[in-house]
Amino acid sequence: MIYSTATVSVNPEGETKLTRDQAWKGLELKARDARLFLPPGLCTRCDVVEESATHFVREVTIAGADISEIVSLEPQSKLTFFQATGPREGAIINELFEDEAGGLQLKFYCYLGLRGKEPNGPEEQAEQTRFDSDKGYKSALLSTLKRTRELLAEGRL
Repeated sequence: MIYSTATVSVNPEGETKLTRDQAWKGLELKARDARLFLPPGLCTRCDVVEESATHFVREVTIAGADISEIVSLEPQSKLTFFQATGPREGAIINELFEDEAGGLQLKFYCYLGLRGKEPNGPEEQAEQTRFDSDKGYKSALLSTLKRTRELLAEGRL
């Protein structure tokens, strides 16, 4: 089982300040169309195929892998991506919260396994190392906030 977590400040010193609402809009937009946030060519398809008041289902192709996810929304607070099909199974969570000092934080955490692979085997261990590295989900959080600021500046958020 893969467990990884990372937390970053939404409003570090020197960056354009984002409100909770703006940060939330960026997260929800990323969930609805990951192509706007991921490096060019990494996500080649992102279609919302079903929608309700509490969740939607999206079909994506990321790094050549077809994935079906149920995305649960807790407005202004949390997005949970349940991996229904694809190479991984489990949940990925993005959560907005205030720290003890009242600063807005963005946290990522996941509980995942690799379909058809030995639990805690070499493939899962390699994935764990990748998630926890400088190129892992912490960098994804930072790039999401950077792209949210760009969309805000362009008037598209």
